[in-house]
Amino acid sequence: MGTGEGGISDVTERVSREFRVRLPEGVEAVSVLGHADELLRLVEQECAVRIIARGHDLVVRGEGRGAEEAARVLRELSVLSRQRPVDAQDVRETLRRLREGGAPLTSAGTSALLVTPSGKPIGPRTPGQTQYVEAMRAHDLVFAIGPAGTGKTYLAVAMAVMALRDRRVQRLILVRPAVEAGEHLGFLPGDLTAKVDPYLRPLYDALYEMMGPERFQRLSERDIIEVAPLAFMRGRTLNDSFIILDEAQNTTHEQMKMFLTRLGFGSKAVVTGDITQIDLPRERPSGLVGVQTILRDVEGIAFVHLNERDVVRHDLVQKIVKAYERYGEGPRRPDA
Repeated sequence: MGTGEGGISDVTERVSREFRVRLPEGVEAVSVLGHADELLRLVEQECAVRIIARGHDLVVRGEGRGAEEAARVLRELSVLSRQRPVDAQDVRETLRRLREGGAPLTSAGTSALLVTPSGKPIGPRTPGQTQYVEAMRAHDLVFAIGPAGTGKTYLAVAMAVMALRDRRVQRLILVRPAVEAGEHLGFLPGDLTAKVDPYLRPLYDALYEMMGPERFQRLSERDIIEVAPLAFMRGRTLNDSFIILDEAQNTTHEQMKMFLTRLGFGSKAVVTGDITQIDLPRERPSGLVGVQTILRDVEGIAFVHLNERDVVRHDLVQKIVKAYERYGEGPRRPDA
C-alpha cells in the first residue's frame, strides 16, 4: 500500500482464490495435463496461477480472474479429452474463447472423422471447421475460402478418405493448378511424375498420413486415387468420385468453369483456396473470386469462409495471419 499526494491511499487489493476441479470418471490426469505436465505448466503460465494435482483433483490457486479462467480451462480440457487427445493449441484456443465470450471448444463438434494408421484422430477443432464439415456432408459442391492453416484441404481429404472407406464413392481425385509452370508442363525436365510432384506434394502428404503410404500406393496403382494437375481434367466426366480442387485461387475463370463442369453422377466436389494468395498474372482474374458472385444463389452449393480463429497450426501462425489481415497485406488485385 502506498500514499500519494494529499494523503490519498493507493489501495490495490490482491485477492487469492482457490478452485478445485474434479476430473470426470475415466479421465486420466495425464490426458488433461499432458506428458511431463506440459499442459499444466502452459495453463499456469497463461493464467499466472499455480496448479496442484492430487489424484483426480486439480487445485488451482491464483489472484484475480486468472484462477477462475484456469479452472474453466481445465474443466473444458477434461471434457474434450474424452473425445480426442488435447494439446497446447486446445489450451490457447479455450482461453481465447473464454476471454472473448465465445462458445466452448467442446461445442465445436470435435469428434474424429477418422483415425490415422498411427492412431491420430482427425476431425474439426473449431466452430468454423465444424460448419465446413457439415457443409461437405450436406452438399455435393462446397467452396472453402480462408487463410493457411485453417484445415481447408486437410479436412476435405479426410472427408474424401472416409467416403472411399464407406464405399460412398469409387475414386478420389485431387487436383491443383500448376500455376508456377503456367499449367504447361511439357517444357520442364524429367518424366511426368517428376514434373508434377512439387505442385502436388501437400496432397500426397495428407493422403500418406491418413491412409499410410502402402495403402495409398496400392490404390494409386489401381487408379482408385488420382493426384494430378488441373489441366489433366479437361474433357473428362468424373462419376462416383470425391474430387478436391486445391489452391483454387490460382485458377482462371475458364479453368474454374472447366473443373466444375467435370462433376458427374454420384460425385462430390470440394474447392479450397485463399484469395489473399493469388499467384496469377495481374491481368488474369481469379476464378475463385469470380465464382462467389456467379454461383452464390445456386441451390445445392455451399460457401464456407474460414478465418484466423480456425487456424490450427502452430499458434504463431494464427498471430501471423491476424497481423497480415490488420496490415491489409495480400496481393491487391482488381478482381479481389
